[in-house]
Parts: sequence; structure tokens; C-alpha cells
Amino acid sequence: MPENVISTLEQLSSIYEEAHPLSIQKETKFLTDEYIKWLEKSRFFAFATSGKDGLDCSPRGDAKDQTFKLLDNKTLIFPDRRGNNRLDSLKNIIANPQIAMMFLIPGVNEALRINGKAQLTTDPDLLSLFDMDGKLPKVVIHVSVEAVYFQCARALIRSGLWQSDAVVDPKTVPTAGKMLKSAKEDFDADSYDTQLPDRQSSTLY
Repeated sequence: MPENVISTLEQLSSIYEEAHPLSIQKETKFLTDEYIKWLEKSRFFAFATSGKDGLDCSPRGDAKDQTFKLLDNKTLIFPDRRGNNRLDSLKNIIANPQIAMMFLIPGVNEALRINGKAQLTTDPDLLSLFDMDGKLPKVVIHVSVEAVYFQCARALIRSGLWQSDAVVDPKTVPTAGKMLKSAKEDFDADSYDTQLPDRQSSTLY
């Protein structure tokens, strides 16, 4: 165990200064016009949920105008596209509707965060909004917005995430097959990696 563990709010507040007033004032209970303009440029977000088995945070992304849709300034929906069928996020929503989302735009250092409550729906009208060449998602996630605010740029500036020298050569990173093999010794990593690109491209939707 580490030493000097912080276990009380009093200890924590003694280390940090008070939050800048603007960091509180930027939070709204709905999507402002400027937040909507920002959001419309995003095609990717991280989606966090919590359930009886713990936490989950999954990447969500899609083609332009398909990642999500705004029904109004307090409601957005997005499709549950094809995946691995673990259904971690969906099971969590059923157990606990409270969710968090963080949207990114390549080249922009701010991030937009949305907290709210989610429901799963198979409403045909909502499913049809995410039709991709006749292929519909099985479920649409309906989010009621409770809090919106943007995250300042420091983390992305420090990481240099969008800079060209931050791009990693994929050959220097373990492949999906090798990572699977590290969890399951007898797994055929080479065959899996060879077949993966075709399988992914044919099962995006």
C-alpha cells in the first residue's frame, strides 16, 4: 500500500486551491448554442457507465452525422453499433442509468463532457435515424442531459495528442491477436491478425 494516503475531503481540500469560479460557471444543465456547434464537429466520444459489477468506459464513434443525434438541447441519442456482444455498457445502464460522456475533436485540445441519465430503446423511429445501407442498430441509447461543460486543454496540450510526432507506428504495438494470446495461451494470434482487417470491414454495421 502507498504511504500518505488521502482518505478524507478535509485532507484533499488542504492540498488544492479552490476551483476557479469560471470552472464552475461553465457548467450548464443543457446544451447551449455554442456547445451544440462544438459537439456537431465530433465523431468520437468515451462512454462511461456504472453497474453492479463495476465500471465500464467504451469508445464510441461513427461516420459523420451518425455518431449521435440531438433531439433537443437536453436530449441526445446514439446507436449501439455492432461489437463484441459483451454488452457491458448496456447491462450497466439497466442497473444504473447514470452515465458520463467525453467528446473529442481531432486537432482541438478542449473536450466536451456530458453527464446524464440513459435509457435503452428499440423505438423503430429512432432506430431508423441510424440506418446505414439498410442495417439498423439493435438498440439506441437515449440520454437525458443533466450537466454539460468543457474540459480545458491542458491534458491534451501536455500529451501532444494531435501532434504528428505523437502518432505511433502500429508495428511497435502488440496486435489484437497477440493481446488475446497473452490472456489465452493456446490462441492462434497469427491467424486472428491475418483475418481481422477483412472481418472488421465487413462487420462495421
